[in-house]
Amino acid sequence: MSKIEKVVLAYSGGLDTSAILKWIKKTYECEVITMTADLGQGEELDGLEDKALSTGATKAYVVDLQEEFVSDYVFPMFRANAVYEGGYLLGTSIARPLIAKRMVEIAVAEGAQAVAHGATGKGNDQVRFELSTLALAPHLKTIAPWREWDLNSRTDLIAFCEENGISVPVTKEKPYSCDRNLLHLSFEGGELEDPWSEPGPGTYQMSVNPEDAPDKSEVIVLDFEKGNPVALNGQALSPAKMLAALNELGGRHGIGRLDMVENRFVGMKSRGVYETPGGAILQRAHRDLEGVCMDRELLHLRDTLIPRYAEMVYNGYWFAPEREALQAFMDKAQETVTGTVRLKLYKGGVYPLGRKSPYSLYNPDLATFEKDEVYNQADAAGFIKLHGLRLQARQPFLNKIKG
Repeated sequence: MSKIEKVVLAYSGGLDTSAILKWIKKTYECEVITMTADLGQGEELDGLEDKALSTGATKAYVVDLQEEFVSDYVFPMFRANAVYEGGYLLGTSIARPLIAKRMVEIAVAEGAQAVAHGATGKGNDQVRFELSTLALAPHLKTIAPWREWDLNSRTDLIAFCEENGISVPVTKEKPYSCDRNLLHLSFEGGELEDPWSEPGPGTYQMSVNPEDAPDKSEVIVLDFEKGNPVALNGQALSPAKMLAALNELGGRHGIGRLDMVENRFVGMKSRGVYETPGGAILQRAHRDLEGVCMDRELLHLRDTLIPRYAEMVYNGYWFAPEREALQAFMDKAQETVTGTVRLKLYKGGVYPLGRKSPYSLYNPDLATFEKDEVYNQADAAGFIKLHGLRLQARQPFLNKIKG
């Protein structure tokens, strides 16, 4: 491959990418352009452009992608009810394809020969970034310093930054690797590497401890259209503003905390602490509304596909044809998921109180325990008998096996 003259680096301003910016310039003797995706990190972005330039970048992009992130990535994923291994709402996973997409777009516009990321050789993010790049711009080379350099620990990185006059926000007292966006905040490293250790006081920043949450519950109302939340307490909100508002509500009531050991795509188990206050509310409300307006067999079929869809997102296959095809199915299944859910928020819990939909399949005349004129209970005897035929036919053979 021809000499690399220009690289676009996915840059957060944290320990890893700060060291990487300087390392790439030294190692490849090339121009480095940074790209920072504003996905709702807030104050973490303050001064980031100046920091990148002072560290050696020739150009620094800070791109506001909040609305695109929620509308085109988070909401499609939530329409699929994606949950990884029973708990993780995929806050880091779903951000990576969008970051990669914007990084590739800038690389093409700037005439760069390569892109770079700060993901380690042990993690999932390297796979997510690079599979996305291969799907969108396979001609670009990817530089992954964690797989090349001899800085083999966070301690080494801190020392490298100190030697090169780079200020970093990570200390030995708070050695967490964090990822924050509008959907969540995650923590890895430090005492969390021992799965028996309780998370330290530096974790959980988006939400109060449920024990310290208000003693009075709060009731909210969410309106949905085709599986997407469109209004909160009667007020129409854009996707990003909706998630931000739900984060504030969930954080106030200690909602959305998760501490789990998960299976990484690269083959190892890892322990992470996640906060997803708004996402937890959204997922619970959406699931509850589906109960009243989705056909039984469609819902059951969709549920069998949730783990597969979640794996696609977790493993980095957002731009793969199988995820796109499965998304079409998920969205088709959401055509009637329109309506309203009323929920109570209280000390870490989200409790649906009521739901209604213009497409409701709930028939009170059928469901009632009182006298009705539409359901003949005697019909159930034949239904049960027919469904029991195969079980009944099997019984003699079971007796022979046991005998």
